[in-house]
Amino acid sequence: MIDVFSDSSFIYKGEIIKGKLLRKYIGGEAIVEIYENVVLKKRIPKRYRIKELDTSLRKKRTKTEVKLMSLARKQGVATPIVLDVVDDTIVMERIDGLPVRDILNEEICKSIGRDLAKMHNMNIVHGDVTPMNLILKENRIYFVDFGLAFIDSDIEPKGVDLHIFFEALRAYYDNWENLKKAFLEGYLELGDKDVIDRAEEIAERGRYVKRVSQI
Repeated sequence: MIDVFSDSSFIYKGEIIKGKLLRKYIGGEAIVEIYENVVLKKRIPKRYRIKELDTSLRKKRTKTEVKLMSLARKQGVATPIVLDVVDDTIVMERIDGLPVRDILNEEICKSIGRDLAKMHNMNIVHGDVTPMNLILKENRIYFVDFGLAFIDSDIEPKGVDLHIFFEALRAYYDNWENLKKAFLEGYLELGDKDVIDRAEEIAERGRYVKRVSQI
């Protein structure tokens, strides 16, 4: 078993992997520690849940996350390679690249659309597709966080995936319309236009709710 949060050294398959702790993030669902060579992600216990149930859920969701990362990679989507899984903790390779949020352009958006279509074709719903969860390395876009991912064949959650990405573009980039257009071009190369139509429906629902609330 790996003692994952004691220091910057730990054991993987009998070998000691050393690395300096570079950054640490504490989110709503997990603690992420980024070392020189690897990344450790540990799901946070929820005190409002029964302890035994919480432990079981965290282990199950961790296994699901690893499974979906592997499935996406088999479809040609770049994801970190998982080195080990210990209960509710994932040990994965560190992708030493450039944060997509800082370099996003139309070409990158087109690649993101293409890769998300690959996942949707396998009924993988990512759940949190934003530029903040993507890394560019050696001309490949890595999807690095599958913590909210799940399997679903319905169009609605796939449309939500697109809607989340479009809302992130709108919020952070002045040229978001051009970025969105490039994404759609990439998505349509492999994906289903019905998903795009559903994403527009979801956006219109939001606009309707906003208009009604202002009356």
